Amino acid sequence: MNESREASQVIRSWMETFMTRSMHDALRFAKRTGLSMPQFGLLRRLYHGGECEVHDIGKQFDVSSAAASQLVDKLVQSGLVARTENPEDRRARQIALTEKGRALVDTANDESYRWVASLVAELSLEQKAAVLRSLPALIEAEGRLPRNEKDPGRPAMRTSR
Repeated sequence: MNESREASQVIRSWMETFMTRSMHDALRFAKRTGLSMPQFGLLRRLYHGGECEVHDIGKQFDVSSAAASQLVDKLVQSGLVARTENPEDRRARQIALTEKGRALVDTANDESYRWVASLVAELSLEQKAAVLRSLPALIEAEGRLPRNEKDPGRPAMRTSR
C-alpha cells in the first residue's frame, strides 16, 4: 500500500472515531440542556464564526428564512442569543451570542473534550511527540483546502485553554 493511501485510511479512521465520540457528546449535552441539535449547532456556529444575519443562518443550515428566524427566536427567548439591527441595513437583523450563550458553549466544549486528557495519558512520550509534529501540519494543510459558500469560515485554531 502506498503512503498516501495508508495516510488517508489512518486519517479516516481517526475522523470516524472522533466524530462518533463528538456527536455522542454533543447530543448528550444538548439533550441535558433542553436544546435541539439545530439550536446547539447555531450556538456553535456563532461561537466559532461570530455574529451574522438571520438570512445567513438559513443559507448555512439550508433552511428557509422563516425556519432560521424561528430557531433564532427560541434562543433569544432563552437569553443565549441577542438580535440587533444591522447598522448598515436597518431591515437586516444581526444575531450574536450573549455571555450566557458563550458560557454554555464553553461548558459544552469543556465536557466534550474531557476525554482528550485521558487519551493523551494513554500515549507514550514518543507518541505525544509524534502527535505534536504531525497534527499541526495536518491542520495547516486543511486550512489550504477550498471552502464552499455555506461554510461559516474557519475558526482560529486554539492551542491551549
